[in-house]
Amino acid sequence: MTVPNLITIIRIILTPVFIISLMGEQFLTALIIFLACGVSDGIDGMVARVFKQKSRLGTYLDPLADKILLVSSYVVLAVIGSLPGWLAVMVLARDFLILLGVLIISLNRMDLRLRPSIVSKVNTCFQFITVLAVLSQPYLSFRPMFYQFLFYTTALLTVVSGLHYIYFWMGFMGDHPNGRRNSKNAAACGEQGRTLGDKTIE
Repeated sequence: MTVPNLITIIRIILTPVFIISLMGEQFLTALIIFLACGVSDGIDGMVARVFKQKSRLGTYLDPLADKILLVSSYVVLAVIGSLPGWLAVMVLARDFLILLGVLIISLNRMDLRLRPSIVSKVNTCFQFITVLAVLSQPYLSFRPMFYQFLFYTTALLTVVSGLHYIYFWMGFMGDHPNGRRNSKNAAACGEQGRTLGDKTIE
């Protein structure tokens, strides 16, 4: 149990408290918890790099903690009417698609190290900013056009990020030896076989 992993676990534990605060319309408490989780996300990454405490467990826990917090935020905010329901559905659909792709690759016994793309990182950043803006609306309100901009930009980035993962997975499944349905036909077309067991998304 490293310090970064401990920070990540605390962030996961805080998520139910965050949800309860939202459901009880205690927006200030929810805002403080959400900010604390966002700051801790940066701290655990910095500690892991500076003190060389990166671990295999951390590579799974950290993005899992982010997804749990963000997905919970969008679902609950949509339920209480503070955020468009269609945006919450898009965020959920994109994350479900990623999980489905990982599951399919795992069932086919393909070794894949998945790293977030630049588009995915920008998308996560906008998802975080959108939730932050909605939570702070009672205390720091902007014009409606600003919130509409955040909603549609986040939706667009969510779609682009999802399509990017689909494109990568289709290429991976097509090139990986275990993903070919007919390797003889592929060879006849002049396609060379390659082992992509350590292929990553940059």
